Amino acid sequence: MAPSAMSRWTASLADARPAAYWLDDPGRPRPEPALTAAETCDLLVVGGGYSGLWTALLAKERDPRRDVVLLEGREAGWAASGRNGGFCAASLTHGLPNGLARWPDEIHRLEELGARNLDAIEAAVARHSIDCDFERTGEIDVATEPYQAQELRDWHRELRDRGLADGIDFLDADAVRGQVDSPTFLAGLYDRRGVAMLNPARLAWGLKRACLALGVRVYEHTPALDLVPHGAGMAVRTPYGRVRARRVALGTNVFPSLVRRARPYTVPVYDYALMTEPLSADRLASIGWRNRQGLGDSANQFHYFRLTADNRILWGGYDAVYPFGGRVRAEYDERPETYARLAEHFFTCFPQLEGVRFSHAWGGAIDTCTRFSPFFGTAHRGRVAYAAGYTGLGVGATRFGAEVMLDLLAGETTERTSLRMVRTKPLPFPPEPFAWTGIALTKWSLARADARGGHRNLWLRTMDRLGLGFDS
Repeated sequence: MAPSAMSRWTASLADARPAAYWLDDPGRPRPEPALTAAETCDLLVVGGGYSGLWTALLAKERDPRRDVVLLEGREAGWAASGRNGGFCAASLTHGLPNGLARWPDEIHRLEELGARNLDAIEAAVARHSIDCDFERTGEIDVATEPYQAQELRDWHRELRDRGLADGIDFLDADAVRGQVDSPTFLAGLYDRRGVAMLNPARLAWGLKRACLALGVRVYEHTPALDLVPHGAGMAVRTPYGRVRARRVALGTNVFPSLVRRARPYTVPVYDYALMTEPLSADRLASIGWRNRQGLGDSANQFHYFRLTADNRILWGGYDAVYPFGGRVRAEYDERPETYARLAEHFFTCFPQLEGVRFSHAWGGAIDTCTRFSPFFGTAHRGRVAYAAGYTGLGVGATRFGAEVMLDLLAGETTERTSLRMVRTKPLPFPPEPFAWTGIALTKWSLARADARGGHRNLWLRTMDRLGLGFDS
């Protein structure tokens, strides 16, 4: 790397605020007061991200008489729900390839349920007047290497053969560059209906407002410390009060579950992103992007990128960092070496944007599991339900997960709870130091595969056969 090139890339970061762009918003709502007394309720929801907010909202919509309390350790939407890329995908399985590999007999049902779930999110945004820049733009997976272009072509052919290609088009180099112009783009797969773009923090804040309007009692800056049986229900202790509830739904995801046996199924992964300043009309015209789709490249170490409502580019991904011991700590949220690497990759993708500067740079933890897609369960004789493992695609799938948790707490057999995806769990991660060693070897092997035309070594082939993996 030439020093002059490095100085050019790092100069673009000179004014970047170390904060998530979405949360750096003057319209950010004031937090609700903390719980300082005893509470009782029908349903207690723990976690004020998408999982918890959707669960509380849907519980009240199913039964307006249900008494619902939501506890959040900090502020609603402050973590992964408020600082992600804003890709709201219909897929419940972390994409069609993962779903088809794991649940081929259910994939058509899963795709139908995912499409209905995305429609329901769009309807809820309208019904509750949530101002979150929801745009049904679709998404393009782009190839930046010849072998990736062939893989996309072959995959599209397989989707057609299986009857799963409705609304999905293969784009050759000219066609994909006609949508978004980068000299690195060699082909693309355009899912025209299965992904929406939105402002993730405003979605979380809008869901909180909708919950409050329906009578949910929300307590912020109120961490849940433990969970124990209490009579016919459960009790949760907080720093200043206790909540007794008939049923409890846990939407804590990357944070340690109050159901201890669920903890080995997830590990935290740190993901990082940059946001540019708003692009001028001339700069935007230089790259096209008139249809405002979300984009992601096809490498194992992939980037995701999209336009905001004010024509900034969010550019994230590539580095997926697992801290030894699976610790979630604020100091891991900043990683200057990753920001520099992302800036280099950004200008390689869009050399016509040289001179653009980044306004924000940030990172944070998401949870991943060995099957890359959510899992579900109950505890304490069905009085507690949980969902976790969304692996970076929870903006849409968490609403489905909320429906599953409510079904499980009701003891109902539904179209959702009868799915094998819902009835089974991923393999747990091993204890340390084996988890760190295995993840490090997997990351090294994935980077090597990217550099060797997609060739997967013996370690990755073994992991594939076992249905194991590591992703963000």
